[in-house]
Amino acid sequence: MVRISGQLIIRRCTILILLVIGLIPLYARDIEITVEDTDLSLPLEGARIRAWDGQEYTCDEEGKVLLVVPDDQQVVIHATYPGYENARLLVPMTGTNFTIALRLSGILENQELVIEAPRPGVSETRSGRSVAISNKDLSRTAEIGIIEDVMTSIKLLPGVGYAGMFNAMPSIRGGTPGDLTAVLDGFYIDQPYHWGGGVSIFDPRMIQSAQLSHGVFSSRYGHTISGLLEISSKKPSSTETELELGVSSSATNLNLSFPLWGKGGVMVMGKITYWDPFIWVAKQFIEEVQYITVAPYIRSSAFSANYRFTQDMEWTVHGFIGGDGVGGYFQNESEAGGLISRNDMRFSWDNKLGFLIMGMTFNPQPSMVLKATAGGGFHSAALDARIQNDVHVPYSPEFLDKFGSKYLDDTAYDLTNESGDEMTELTINYQGRFDMDWDLTHGFLFAVGVQELYSQWIEEENGHLWQEGVDKEKSMAEGTVWYRHYPVTFSNDVRNQGFFSSGYTLLEYTSPQQRFGAELGLRLDHLYFVGKDFTIQTAPAFNPRLNLDFGILKNKGPLDSLSITAGTGLFSSMNTNLIYIDKNSGIGDFDMKQSRSWTSLLGTKLDFSQGFSLTLETYIKRVFDRSYMALVTQGNQLVPDYQFDGEGRIWGFDLMLQKLEARYWDGWISYSFNHARYRNPSRNGEDEDDPDWYYPSFHRFHNLNLVLNIKPVRAFNIAVRFGFASGAPKSVVGEVTSYPVTVSNPDGTTTVIEKWKRSSRYSDTERDGFALPLDIKCSFFKFNPQGKVQSEVYVAVEDALAFLKTRQSNTTFNSYTGQEDEGSTTASYQLPIPMISLGFKWSY
Repeated sequence: MVRISGQLIIRRCTILILLVIGLIPLYARDIEITVEDTDLSLPLEGARIRAWDGQEYTCDEEGKVLLVVPDDQQVVIHATYPGYENARLLVPMTGTNFTIALRLSGILENQELVIEAPRPGVSETRSGRSVAISNKDLSRTAEIGIIEDVMTSIKLLPGVGYAGMFNAMPSIRGGTPGDLTAVLDGFYIDQPYHWGGGVSIFDPRMIQSAQLSHGVFSSRYGHTISGLLEISSKKPSSTETELELGVSSSATNLNLSFPLWGKGGVMVMGKITYWDPFIWVAKQFIEEVQYITVAPYIRSSAFSANYRFTQDMEWTVHGFIGGDGVGGYFQNESEAGGLISRNDMRFSWDNKLGFLIMGMTFNPQPSMVLKATAGGGFHSAALDARIQNDVHVPYSPEFLDKFGSKYLDDTAYDLTNESGDEMTELTINYQGRFDMDWDLTHGFLFAVGVQELYSQWIEEENGHLWQEGVDKEKSMAEGTVWYRHYPVTFSNDVRNQGFFSSGYTLLEYTSPQQRFGAELGLRLDHLYFVGKDFTIQTAPAFNPRLNLDFGILKNKGPLDSLSITAGTGLFSSMNTNLIYIDKNSGIGDFDMKQSRSWTSLLGTKLDFSQGFSLTLETYIKRVFDRSYMALVTQGNQLVPDYQFDGEGRIWGFDLMLQKLEARYWDGWISYSFNHARYRNPSRNGEDEDDPDWYYPSFHRFHNLNLVLNIKPVRAFNIAVRFGFASGAPKSVVGEVTSYPVTVSNPDGTTTVIEKWKRSSRYSDTERDGFALPLDIKCSFFKFNPQGKVQSEVYVAVEDALAFLKTRQSNTTFNSYTGQEDEGSTTASYQLPIPMISLGFKWSY
């Protein structure tokens, strides 16, 4: 019997890998490609080259790019440039320098050749305004794990707070998580989430690029005081039929694209998840998922089409329909330390959403772009949850000694708690917008636009639960704090509508050689609220914005450019909780206000010749007129109380060092510091422990992200995502103590029971544990150099450090016995084990 040591196996595998890596360059060579205009013979800077292995490159200012190709076979490469016809080049087995000449699309008669700025809706990274992620970066950072989601990439950007794995609603530069607004090709998407915000609807395969705007962004967009997520959908090819199939351990994706007579194309996409095997495995190890009867699922499909009628007129359409849900039934009986507990829980969640967007872009002259967009969408959800808990609890000896002779007839008590919530909701929205961009020459660009957004909210909800409150009379009589246990009900019957009207204008200027740039804009947002039998008029919100860009240096030694950006502006949004307002809320005309923020920032960006880019941005934000809601008890009913005087003070900075796309490795490292404190003036003083200014529950001081793509050979890629996030606020808790509670029985009698509680108060200094998310993805690629077929096989692990108990907060305890349990009172949106996934992608 031969025994091989682990060190020997590792050594042999290492040698084998090194041999494979070392032999590959022996059969490859470097070639230089130059892309130029056919008629003018001018180099086309920024032209895109897709190599034989699927990698994409960008030509430099001389129209050149360096590629590595095999020297034992011929390969085909593709070249594209906006406004030009696509071209292919068959690279022979000899030679090192080749030229691709591109011809302008269509025939231009008696017209100037005009180079335009990016059209509205095109994603781009702009210092002080936004950070964009290309389709290539999305495929590396979002196409990973059991759910492939664009928000996975967004959560790695500077300024984005740590939110955990199953949470697609992060805080953006200290803002409220729910205030992130999503726009798809200019269309505002209402509730773009599956599983109640666990993941977004944006599959990376349907997205061309994503842009997070968290600075002083353009007045073209609004409805947010924290961040704007601009999604640009993928366009189908007008010349080639494309097919992509993705199969992973939890989902299958299928994309099909075909051209329309060389003038456009149609793309159809579908996605289906199957978590049943994963849930079965998880049930063997995790007690918390034992009750799941319907595994969480997502079913969605999307389509996109475009058609260019003429060189100056293009029509687009995008559609989406999807649904998700989960169901559970949990029954158990346990006995420990005299406590007998029986639990019966049933719940189901069903969610559907969809939208249809149509747009038309027209160039009446080379210096003007007109764009009209219209569409509609819906979002519906249904929840049915019922919980019953029956307990038999012995009194503690101390409680028996204190209250036994006067109130207790036995040494134990029986109690039944029952709660339920049945809810259906439907949101319908229609919107249309018109934008005009006009190049005034000499570096000036004028833009103006209007938008109307109509929303209808319909919701019916009925629920009941048991609540405890201090019995003041009994407390005074007994000389101790005494509680009463009573049922409360809550209900909603919403039939509200909102008319959001917006308009904007802006003027941009860029000096020659881009030494100086400025953008001055003004946006107006107004809401007219219509209820079932009431209306509310609001004051319009005026939001001026100003950005100044200074090009300090260019092409100085190792420094390609140095720029400084300064900006300031006002923003406004409407809290989604306001849709539940009714006639009895006591809100009159002009009492309802839009939440506002005033943001100012200063940033600098350095681009180096070796493909590195360094960005630093500091910001300060003042939040005012912030709306918030609290549930208060009126009789035996829970009713919402709305206020519009909330405040916030936020400041911080973001630092990002990026290595642009390169042959062997690229990625970025970012660090964000954020200081955010809020205040709710109308709620202060209701509780002696309520703070005046406080850190919100989602706040974290420090967030660090490292994204690294290692490409030792073209057929193998290692993608690493590592993060560090400091702790979120946690309360200071006291000792667990018992207290008396009077329960009203259905027959009119009362029973005194013993419950356990502990004091809890807010603290400015206490924080829970830090988070260390680590994801690793290893991809193996296969290419057909003489064809169009590509394939990828990957294995990935998410939250590889999940076993490290770094996120623990205050321990929980049993409210019937007072026994402390292991665990945390802080939701981390994580599973306690690493998530391993396998995937296969095939494209043509």
